[in-house]
Amino acid sequence: MASYSGRGVHGQVVHILGARIVSGGIPVGATLDIRALGEELDVSLTVMRESLKVLASKGLIDARQKRGTFVTERSRWNLLDADIIRWRVDGGGGERLMRDLADVRSIVEPAAAHRAALYRTDADLAALRDALDAMGRAQADSTAAAEADAAFHRALLAATGNEMLTRMDMLLEPGLRERDRLVHTHAAADDPVPSHQAVLDAVRERDPARAELAMLDLLAKAAHDLDQIAVSSEDSLTQRPAADR
Repeated sequence: MASYSGRGVHGQVVHILGARIVSGGIPVGATLDIRALGEELDVSLTVMRESLKVLASKGLIDARQKRGTFVTERSRWNLLDADIIRWRVDGGGGERLMRDLADVRSIVEPAAAHRAALYRTDADLAALRDALDAMGRAQADSTAAAEADAAFHRALLAATGNEMLTRMDMLLEPGLRERDRLVHTHAAADDPVPSHQAVLDAVRERDPARAELAMLDLLAKAAHDLDQIAVSSEDSLTQRPAADR
């Protein structure tokens, strides 16, 4: 799901409060003092109310008579929302999110690659090829690389010929984009083109077993990239002077 595109003061308030809630800065069950928050952020009550509507649409808050506006239980949050995913990562919750994403991908994508090899069309192959070409051109540009990667996986789901599988991009893509934002800005990440090329080759040759194995290999490399980032981050922390930690 797309991130909230509101700009200006309204958008800033949404992101400030959303990040606080998701990080635990405003805990579950807390009642929001809307007037005090408005004064803190130096915005009008109108801006506050409109911002709270956006947060409510994401499942982060609710309002009740006699209780006021409060932070909802985590089980009610839309954890597939692109903003919530970003706030989780920025707030230090990225490790669990990426682990959950890897689990979901390991269930969905090998089966999708298998099916794509059976049912793909020439148009599907063209979409996969275009995405892979864009991936090769964009490696120095993390934003473009993330877009190309998302386009490849979107095209693979579409190549299954199954409308419900095709719409799984709504579940996978927000987390995948955040994962790519982390990986493509890190020098230790491997070149993603060869592993994606292997999937495309097997799909083109209508070899479902090889397509499934190629996707499993791709996912293993994706997990390795994240492990390398985690190790690098830990090394950077231990090498910093104690006063800077």
